[in-house]
Amino acid sequence: MLFYRINYCYCMFSQGYKRSGDVVSLIHILISDDDRHIRELLKFHLEKEGYMVSEAKDGNEASLILEKERVHLAVVDIMMPFKNGLDLCKEIRDQYDLPVILLTARDQLIDKEKGYFAGTDDYLVKPFEPRELLFRIKALLRRYRMVNSESISLNQTVIDRKSYEVRLNGSTLLLPLKEFELLAQLGSFPDQVFTREQLIELVWGADFEGDDRTIDVHIKRLRERFAGRTDDFVITTVRGLGYKLEVNKK
Repeated sequence: MLFYRINYCYCMFSQGYKRSGDVVSLIHILISDDDRHIRELLKFHLEKEGYMVSEAKDGNEASLILEKERVHLAVVDIMMPFKNGLDLCKEIRDQYDLPVILLTARDQLIDKEKGYFAGTDDYLVKPFEPRELLFRIKALLRRYRMVNSESISLNQTVIDRKSYEVRLNGSTLLLPLKEFELLAQLGSFPDQVFTREQLIELVWGADFEGDDRTIDVHIKRLRERFAGRTDDFVITTVRGLGYKLEVNKK
């Protein structure tokens, strides 16, 4: 699992390092792709940036690496033998706490939909520039370092997971529990799309027996509560998929 404190120096992340106490170690990235040339190309660029890289030529090999080693981020090709990228992505989402970037040659909306339903954090269409992948990796690592902190900062809005308070513009806002948990879940992963089913399981639990449209009701209430109070973030509807929280640039 990936544990970062919010005040860690960004240069550590941009150069492929993370800090644990007083120990600085390499961030470990798994590349799973059946194309040897792509693996070698990505490994070259990632190691040049200071990351530690493991390679897997299929989904089964990737699963073994994940079992034996601590991986901080996975780059996964969809079309692989034995276990495809979608199945591997679902496995990672169920068993580990790390970001996933799916690689694919397909650029159709239905393919992206399958990827996000499988739990991917990002989606990159082949062919792509290695630099673009590096940008996305760094963005995901910045995003994931906020997840296990006691507070989540969205510009000037702070979600305090210890006191269950939201602080903004010098005031404190107390939300009903499920609204708070829903906001914290979305705020922990800015720009990541969550389906209604995923949010139900993450916030209400797998045994929830109500209508998944309860998500729509809670999202509407959150929007109403923050309308006019702050422009630090916005909760966006992704048509046909679900919702995501976007932090406004200032």
